[in-house]
Amino acid sequence: MPRMLDVSDDVRAEIGDAEAERLLAGENTPGHYDCTSCRTPGDSEQERTSTVLFVGDETAVLAFAHATCLPSQIVKVAEEQLQGAVRSINADGSGDGPAPEQAVLGVTSGLVLIDGELHPALVVEPTGPIVRPGSGGTEDAFLDLLAEQGFAPCPTVEQVPSVLHGWSVLLAVGQLHAVLQPGPESGAPVAWWQAHQPLQVADSWRAAANKSQTVLVYAAPAGSIGQQPREDLLRDALDRAAAQGRLVAAAMPLAGT
Repeated sequence: MPRMLDVSDDVRAEIGDAEAERLLAGENTPGHYDCTSCRTPGDSEQERTSTVLFVGDETAVLAFAHATCLPSQIVKVAEEQLQGAVRSINADGSGDGPAPEQAVLGVTSGLVLIDGELHPALVVEPTGPIVRPGSGGTEDAFLDLLAEQGFAPCPTVEQVPSVLHGWSVLLAVGQLHAVLQPGPESGAPVAWWQAHQPLQVADSWRAAANKSQTVLVYAAPAGSIGQQPREDLLRDALDRAAAQGRLVAAAMPLAGT
């Protein structure tokens, strides 16, 4: 039975027309799946579903998401992450299991009102638990890892967070490219998060960023914020996460324009 499936041009180009048509015809598409974004069940026969292709250096994994959670897209991830996901999927005996849970970070831009002034902000939320590398465990260590990098606990969104030195937000030609962190041994900055394709930001966000030359970066564990369609709802979600002790933050200088 044909599926209610979205296959973006980028994903089609990567997997080929023949495979894309087989997916759309329902030959290689599961009817039921776990959304790679919100982790709740989906049904490609009953609701619009996005194909999301996670690509490493040598490996690619095709996953599925509610179209309301994620558009069909390609997401670059570290090869070791992808290999770990493949081992997990094979151990489950299912080829349509969840996408890799580490290092797949969702980033949302929005304006945050603090003391009567609008500040450009990025909200970072992983699609799943971030496990401490090499631990072999399953406990989410996202906030602990960020605290070790210098992010501060954020008990309230009513105060501007402290500057995290060495980090920056890269904006070019009005598009968001990356969040940069200090390189090893004080070398050139490296990408902590990098957009597979540059993300367009609103003119108001860009204007606020160019004015302040600073971006506020908030981060919360998977499931804390969610996909919020409006900035007021995003602020409400941030306030809830802060009150629950599930939010860290840092101010970062703007790199680019």
